[in-house]
Amino acid sequence: MQTDRQSKWLSEELAKLFSDGVRGLIPTASLQLQVINELLSAWDLNPQRVLDLGCGDGILGRMLLDRFPHARVTFLDFSEPMLAKVLEKAGENKNIQIIQADFTTPSWGQNLEKNISFDLIVSGFAIHHQVDERKKELYTEIFNLLGTHGVFLNLDQVRSRTDAISKIFDGYFLGHLNKSFSKPEQQDVMKQIEKSYYEDKQENKPALVEDQCQWLRETGFQEVDCFFKTFEMALFGGIKL
Repeated sequence: MQTDRQSKWLSEELAKLFSDGVRGLIPTASLQLQVINELLSAWDLNPQRVLDLGCGDGILGRMLLDRFPHARVTFLDFSEPMLAKVLEKAGENKNIQIIQADFTTPSWGQNLEKNISFDLIVSGFAIHHQVDERKKELYTEIFNLLGTHGVFLNLDQVRSRTDAISKIFDGYFLGHLNKSFSKPEQQDVMKQIEKSYYEDKQENKPALVEDQCQWLRETGFQEVDCFFKTFEMALFGGIKL
């Protein structure tokens, strides 16, 4: 299974739009980060090594760097423009590593340091682009990269059970962004966001969060749960014990 090299996520234009105008404005974005922080506190996790898989502009990894400044954080994505945004936003931090790798194939792990295990692996809106079989493979590959008591948290788009709820979510998502881009001079940007949103849905292959939690359990993860869900956005994951 190969990455579509014509994917719009490889464009500098979309990387700029996503990181400068959209990512922090996604509905409940602040709550997503708050729930992650609450989970890390509840599990008393103090990670030394973190992997932000499919990092986009690296908002999750950068949040973790702020909380755990001693941690070494690896940002990995297939999109060079997105990784450039990570470098721009993370600055000259000596604890970061940036890797370009195609995680649609099992060989992506070869780009990481050998014999290194992670305490925490996070993914933000990246895995839903993969077909179900590849999701299952990725969960196994992620499990194998974690050390004992390592945590995997997947913030992702998931499938609605009905078309009606999916359409409601579209209106909820775009309506929320439209409030943030309501000025007349921002209307062209909003049109671009809406166009990209529906184009992205054609690339997406989301699965039910209940199914994905079961796949995590079958992989070997413990304490698996869906910690957060709003329509088609969910945070779920588990611990390797």
